[in-house]
Amino acid sequence: MRQIRFLPFLILYAALGALLIGGIANMEVLRASEGRLYRDIREVPVNKVGLLLGTSQFGVDGHPNPYFTHRIRATAELYRAGKIRFIIASGDNEHLSYNEPLQMKKALIAEGIPEEAIVLDFAGFRTLDSVVRAGAVFGQNRLTIISQEFHTQRALYIAEHYSLDAVAYRAGDVPGYTGLRMHGRELLARTLAVLDLHVLRTEPRFLGEPIPVM
Repeated sequence: MRQIRFLPFLILYAALGALLIGGIANMEVLRASEGRLYRDIREVPVNKVGLLLGTSQFGVDGHPNPYFTHRIRATAELYRAGKIRFIIASGDNEHLSYNEPLQMKKALIAEGIPEEAIVLDFAGFRTLDSVVRAGAVFGQNRLTIISQEFHTQRALYIAEHYSLDAVAYRAGDVPGYTGLRMHGRELLARTLAVLDLHVLRTEPRFLGEPIPVM
């Protein structure tokens, strides 16, 4: 009976603790992106490589995914403006029927990006994997990360932890309920990122031999 009486307090303290950890994680991610996230392409510094973070080309309803479309357009803008010369298209290819890097490559070529400027990273299962592999596998210590603002902030936090000199260019966001839902999920993702780096010491699922970007 005594344990039951204290159960509501334990739940309350656990909830408050989770909120505190989430708040700290969010502040740390925002701090890491200060001065390194660009919205105006004219202000983006020139880097050899852009890291395009993957997402599915189509939503669960079968319609084009606007997050994918906006990221492809932002990457093409950077390339045409001479801000990057090569693109690492990093995404999930865990199943034969699902291939984010190949989807991104086809979309980039359709935007006029030459095939020889695109390098595929088939082991970008998570943002952490994509960022760490850009340095450890593809040999880049400076790069421009491309995704939506909320996503690049977390990627920049991971890059800072691994001593990568990274900036980010913001792709167009998605309004409405879809956007709100993604921003809500991002708060949890930031908490998990902090735990991955500082508590769990999570490493990428695969590293492998170096793949130079020439």
